[in-house]
Amino acid sequence: MTFIIIIVALALLFDFINGFHDTANAIATAVSTKALSPRVAILMAAVLNFVGAILFDGVAKNVGGSIADPFHVSNGMEIITATLISAILWNLLTWYFGIPSSSSHTLIGSLAGAVIAGAGMDALHWGGFQKIVLGLILSPFLAFGLGFLMLVLIRQIVKVLGNRSPGKVNRNFRLLQIVSAGLQSFSHGANDAQKAMGIIVFALVAGNFHSDMSVPIWVKLAAATSMALGTSIGGWKIIETVSRKIIKIEPMNGFASDLTSTVILQSGTALGLPLSTTHVITSSIIGTGSAIRYKSINWGVVGKMVMTWIITIPISIALAYVIYQLIFGWF
Repeated sequence: MTFIIIIVALALLFDFINGFHDTANAIATAVSTKALSPRVAILMAAVLNFVGAILFDGVAKNVGGSIADPFHVSNGMEIITATLISAILWNLLTWYFGIPSSSSHTLIGSLAGAVIAGAGMDALHWGGFQKIVLGLILSPFLAFGLGFLMLVLIRQIVKVLGNRSPGKVNRNFRLLQIVSAGLQSFSHGANDAQKAMGIIVFALVAGNFHSDMSVPIWVKLAAATSMALGTSIGGWKIIETVSRKIIKIEPMNGFASDLTSTVILQSGTALGLPLSTTHVITSSIIGTGSAIRYKSINWGVVGKMVMTWIITIPISIALAYVIYQLIFGWF
């Protein structure tokens, strides 16, 4: 019982960090265009993250059962402990340097590394792991392309509606951004909070505290609350990188980016796929920015982010493997 309490505490800490690490991306565009004040944006995101988190559980079941089988892993609680320590360390490191890295990538990579360390290569469900990784890889490309098309379409609609002053257009899209930022925050909660839920369920099943992969209501409420609290803290370093260092965000492309991200994240949630909110939102911003002016994007910053995205899963696999061996390898 003490062991499972420690695991639940670590999972909720991961969710709390995820709240201020990833949710910053969800509100960055609205804050940068002054559609919402930082305080209001954070409070709104916290509430909608909570609501989104308690309404879905498909992603949680996928994370909890697709990478390894908790019913046939004798040391599942040790594996989850190493997974969470690894994911928390990487999230804190990238947050400290203001890099919008992916909590999803580090959690999936860490789980794979811990499973290999604790149960061997054969215990890893390569099919499920590859399916999840494929979704994580493809979603940024889809977000970029859809973001590009979304802004082109919106600009054509504005053009058809007639000549309007730039000031009036910006005011209208700032109002729309309030809605789109809310939808994006809800979508983030619906997808991201479930990852911690899945990890907790994995540990509960492995420790014989739960008999199937369904998510208990107390797990939903705890994970949703933890993410909402993390969101309320805010992630200003991440907000600054996403909202200012990639491209100057205007209300129109901010709205288009939010709408694009919502579509991609909700699609992933419906399919039970854990997507990276960070990658989806950032790629949407790059896509809409490219539709305006390709050269206006700070490709140096984008390159550093992409490099972090590429190395996160392999580093997380290695980090979790080493952590497992250091803590439990001598038993």
